[in-house]
Formats: sequence, C-alpha cells, structure tokens
Amino acid sequence: MVRQDDKSLLRALGQRLRQERERRRFTVTELAECADLSRRYVTEAEAGRANLTVLKLAQLAGALGLPLRELCDLPTAGAPSERVALIGLRGAGKSTVGAALARRLEVPFVELDERIERLAGLSLAAIFDLQGAEGYRAFEREALEEVLAEGQRIVIATGGSIVASADTYARLRSTCRTVWLSARPEEHLQRVLDQGDHRPMEGHPRALDELREILARREERYAMAERHQGTSDLEPDALAAQLEGWLADGA
Repeated sequence: MVRQDDKSLLRALGQRLRQERERRRFTVTELAECADLSRRYVTEAEAGRANLTVLKLAQLAGALGLPLRELCDLPTAGAPSERVALIGLRGAGKSTVGAALARRLEVPFVELDERIERLAGLSLAAIFDLQGAEGYRAFEREALEEVLAEGQRIVIATGGSIVASADTYARLRSTCRTVWLSARPEEHLQRVLDQGDHRPMEGHPRALDELREILARREERYAMAERHQGTSDLEPDALAAQLEGWLADGA
C-alpha cells in the first residue's frame, strides 16, 4: 500500500516534471520519445501515479536537460516548506517583511540581489551597464541555485523583475513557497524615496505613471505566486506573523 506521504511526494514530482516539460514546450509524446519511455508512463508520472524509479527519473531529467538533483529538488515531503520567496515591485516591503519572517522562523534571510552582486563582483548598475539585462539574468539564475543549495529553511527576497525570466521564475515557484507582496503604487514609490534612493524620480517626471505601467505588465506573472499579500495597512511584524501562520497551516 502506498502511504499518504509517498503519494504527496509522487504528486510533487509529477507537478515538477510537468512544469519543466511545459517550460521547454515539449509535448508529452516528445518527452516520452526523448526519454525512451512510453507516453502512458510520462502521463502517469505527471499525474503522480507512476512508480518512479531512479533510473527512469534520470531518463526524464536527461531528456529535459536537467541534472537529476534539480528535477528532484522539492520541498520536504510531509511538512510545509520553510523555503519562502517574496516577490513584488521595489517598495513592496520584501526586505522588511522578509527579515521579520526569517526571525520568526529562525531561518536565514537572503537578499537575492546582494548574492548577484557578490557573484558578479559588480554592483547591479554595473552589471546592467557592462552586460545588459541578459548578463543580469544569467547571474540571477546562478545566484538562485546557490541559495537553493543552502537548504530548505530560508527566506529569500527576490528582485522585482525576476518574473521577467520565465525559466528562473518557474524554478523559484517549483522550489519555494512564493508570496507576492504588493502595496498601492504611491506607497511603492514613497518607500523607495524614504530609503534615500531618488533615482526613480531623477529625469522621470512620470515616475508614478511608469511604475503603474510596470505593475500592469507584471501583474499577471506576480499573480502566479502561491499567495498574494498586501502590505499597505499592516506593520512588517504583523505581516510576518500572518505568513508564519499560513506556512504552519500548510495552506
């Protein structure tokens, strides 16, 4: 008899497999052919019903161009994951809420942009100046993998534009509990200014309108997060307490 924990693991593996297949725009038939498996087996695997042996998982990972460990990198079975990723525009409260949540969970807190700068040996501005958005995305992906390798118990504040990279964002959602933090556009801008960063206003008389436009472009992708949490009317500690309860419930 298959235990409930085993069923949960098989379902999580199936979901991960389907996400990676769809991300590469493979049909079930194409993946089955590349992995030298039957179409029915791949269908059953994605549904969480197949008996996934290590060898067959390796075949599927190879067909997807993934290391086996990456295909199997899932939240701990049988317990809510405490690897939490916060997404959203600058000024949403990712740093303050993330730090507060990490304290409550007694886990490390990581600013992904700081890891990117450390990895590149350059500031974010310099990365964009020298290597452009493509260079930044490459460092972002590598930095994320570095953080994920550090364990299941961690809180990550991501850059506001991580949703622009389909591969990296899919990887984030498949390995973390994701929370979209948002505030009113005016608050986003004011919080950035309060931090002493006046760049959004310099030479941008329509800064608020531009921020609204960015939010409109990204909103659909932000909404793919597991939870949407407004930050306009609560203090960071209160928001962190709500998120802690949500994680404990496994909702």
